[in-house]
Amino acid sequence: MPTLYIANKNYSSWSLRPWVLLRERGIAFAERLEPFAGKSFTTFSPSGKVPCLVDGDTTVWDSLAISEYLAEQHPGVWPAAAKARAFARCAAAEMHSGFMALREQCGMNCGLRVQLHRIDAALQRDLTRLEALWNDGLARFGGPFLAGVEFSAADAFYAPVAFRIQTYAPPLGSAANAYAQRLLALPSMREWYASSLAETWRHAGHEAEVARWGTITSDLRAR
Repeated sequence: MPTLYIANKNYSSWSLRPWVLLRERGIAFAERLEPFAGKSFTTFSPSGKVPCLVDGDTTVWDSLAISEYLAEQHPGVWPAAAKARAFARCAAAEMHSGFMALREQCGMNCGLRVQLHRIDAALQRDLTRLEALWNDGLARFGGPFLAGVEFSAADAFYAPVAFRIQTYAPPLGSAANAYAQRLLALPSMREWYASSLAETWRHAGHEAEVARWGTITSDLRAR
């Protein structure tokens, strides 16, 4: 059974991607959570970053690479149909390398509710593109997920965005908000969210990031 190393569930959007993919596809794994503060990830991850999947003598230290590694062994990680699979891979890759303003200004912090100071041009471009991508996939492949009827790696890569939408409530249309709500309602996402609220670790960098871009209106985390 592989071991997935992750960091704080409240903050770690990168960790959530393979974690929710493994859960939703029913792939057995062991979870190892290492908080951001006070420990070095280089003891298990060559890059010193999470997530990192260790499967016997194989180590995979990137979320997209983990998805491809799992796809080689388990059906359904990517859609079976060629057109849907191509779209899903493009959507995941775009999230993996893009949406920089969304990442910076709406950092994942599951337990907070935040009023953004403003929606600047860079963030609006990302939101416009996000909504276009989601609407395209949902319309083209019929939903309820981005590339069809089954949850795939494409949905896993946008699962952290659903938490961002819950936290910051950025302006999005009804279809995009409905898709985010479907992701949030998944059993695996509810499990992650409950665990994130129970965490008492705080990381100064992540907390300062929120304060830079918005005003906290509610903190639901355990103290």
